[in-house]
Amino acid sequence: MSAVAVKGWCPGALRPMLSGDGLVVRIRPRGGRLDVAQAAGIAELAARYGNGLIDLTSRANLQIRGVRDEAYPRLVDGLAELGLLDTDSNTEAQRNILVTPFWTAADETRSLATELEQGLAGASLDLPTKFGFAIDDGNARMLADASADIRIERDRNRGLLVRADGAQVGLSVTRSEAVQVAVALAEWFVTSGGARGERRRMAAHLAGGASLPESLRGDAEPAGQSSSPVPGIHPIGAMVGVAFGQMPHQTLRDLAAGARALRMTPWRMMLVEGMREMPRGADFVTDAGDPRLRVVACSGAPRCGDAHADTRMLASALARHVPPDARLHVSGCAKGCAHSGPLDVTLVATIDGFDLIRRGTTRDAPVLRGLTSSYLVANPSVLTGGH
Repeated sequence: MSAVAVKGWCPGALRPMLSGDGLVVRIRPRGGRLDVAQAAGIAELAARYGNGLIDLTSRANLQIRGVRDEAYPRLVDGLAELGLLDTDSNTEAQRNILVTPFWTAADETRSLATELEQGLAGASLDLPTKFGFAIDDGNARMLADASADIRIERDRNRGLLVRADGAQVGLSVTRSEAVQVAVALAEWFVTSGGARGERRRMAAHLAGGASLPESLRGDAEPAGQSSSPVPGIHPIGAMVGVAFGQMPHQTLRDLAAGARALRMTPWRMMLVEGMREMPRGADFVTDAGDPRLRVVACSGAPRCGDAHADTRMLASALARHVPPDARLHVSGCAKGCAHSGPLDVTLVATIDGFDLIRRGTTRDAPVLRGLTSSYLVANPSVLTGGH
């Protein structure tokens, strides 16, 4: 099996993407959770068949980087032994489900996730690779700022609702109806033309004039939004980050050794079940005030062939200059793989230097162009409006 020629916006385990450092193989943990054996196994596979680096993505997935073409079949065999493969690449691509990490055994999150996986596998939808679902059924919405197109949430009276991203309100549903309505909403997205065109996302489809059918439209207001969590000890375990979402394989192995299981998050952090003390090590982000938490950066050059600059080096240099109430996105190109939404400041690398965008995305018009990395490091006040 070979996949060197396979490229795309989102890689998978069965459809890897060729990058500057080799094949990128994305793993989508079921229900957003890895048991200890799976986590340790991923670390071992990354060391044996990749370059030893593992990404945490904004979709609560992991990516093994630097996989050699000749090693890829053995890596896939290893993932299959760990129970981390889907039956085929289409099923894998549709199983794009974010799960709030703070669920308990007594709530409905895990059963909803399992049922939604089964519903999508049986629906044979031709959804765009970025199209995703969120199960955010806690007392407050944790995933409101995370990328998702269809959301299963709680309303203000603790009932369930299904909401199209971009719509302010959703349709009230019973527990037995929730997944069926979510899949029906995805089917409507495809049949109404949402899967065609440039953006191919639910919010853009609605903003472009598409109108939800009466059967999928409701007036239930979602519960209030919670702030994104920070590193620290929680009742379930320790929330631990890694700088800019990338870690050596040994870091994942060390976390697995002290855990009952690992829950993935869209914040480039992991919730380590059962851990009662924050781990130590340069690769860990364990302080809620760590400035690296305020910066999002993609892999950048030379790890990504599309990137025009080393984003991680610049992000590290600028992090301490980002105000505590602001966030910075450093992107190696205009695709914005690391973060699709707007942030306070976005730097986009081009062949002529960095473009600077305020309160926008990589696709918005810049206020400054052609800034070099050395200029930005020497003049970090430009991030906050100074020159």
